[in-house]
Amino acid sequence: MQSTASATRLDQDLDQFEVAFEREAALERQRRKQLRQRAANRSRARQIQKTESRGKIRFSVLFTALTATVVAVVVVMFEILAWVITSTG
Repeated sequence: MQSTASATRLDQDLDQFEVAFEREAALERQRRKQLRQRAANRSRARQIQKTESRGKIRFSVLFTALTATVVAVVVVMFEILAWVITSTG
């Protein structure tokens, strides 16, 4: 009878161990999933930041090019106008 009781206790201990192991495994899977999600979010945030930075740089270059073009056209226009006025006068 003693061996039956100890076998039953051993079965209960094994069952408890299995339940605890399954619980820990589930928690570990959840932690890994959260870590993957955080890494993906960080990667996405870095990509957005890079895109915004490139956009700002491209806008600055475009603005500078347009401003230089306007200045050049105005200078050339007034030079031609001055030349036309002095050559006809």
